Amino acid sequence: MDKRQIVLDTETTGLDPKLGHRVIEVAGVELLNRRLTGRHFHRYINPGRDSDEGALQVHGLTTEFLSDKPKFAEIADELLEYITGAELIIHNAPFDIGFLDSELALIRRKKLKAYCPDVIDTLRMAKDLHPGKRNGLDALCDRYQIDNSARTLHGALLDAELLADVYLAMTRGQESLMIESDAGRAEVAVAGFNREGLKLKVLSATAEEIALHEAQLADIGKASGGAVWQR
Repeated sequence: MDKRQIVLDTETTGLDPKLGHRVIEVAGVELLNRRLTGRHFHRYINPGRDSDEGALQVHGLTTEFLSDKPKFAEIADELLEYITGAELIIHNAPFDIGFLDSELALIRRKKLKAYCPDVIDTLRMAKDLHPGKRNGLDALCDRYQIDNSARTLHGALLDAELLADVYLAMTRGQESLMIESDAGRAEVAVAGFNREGLKLKVLSATAEEIALHEAQLADIGKASGGAVWQR
């Protein structure tokens, strides 16, 4: 069965919807079976209020620019049609979900989880993978060698595209290596190997090598917050 994921991002007038702040930009990038499909969603939204100065410095979307854009109620059906049934991938998911839930409540719609029950928070994932490190989007782009030179300001579509690349890099190797075609599993013939008369020389590790190996494992376990072989 195909797995559909939407990498989602928003920009807002401030930090807290409970203080009346609103969504001003929303964008999504579609992944199907871990491949970018090119099917994007991107809308600017008129929030009906000014952005806080701090938020404006981050996204650069002025009240004047947003004044002729549609209200959230006008793009809600289109957004929900795009994301419904998909697994959402969001960096710092509680922030974006909180704002979208607030916008949906204002137009008397169900919360986001009613349309997309599965959400991956890449910030939480990054903190688990890189404890004690900076895990903002720019830092992750640097860590995974993803070009973010065009990101002079935050923008929902560009950030969603970058996050899609970051997510694929962070999760590379976690997918099954077994590939199954639509017609079923392919038959693979395995060649026989005659081991009679074969003599193998076994070299045992020295006490010094074993000690170095144990020290290396301990360092890895400490850096990762507890490795699987220590559980």
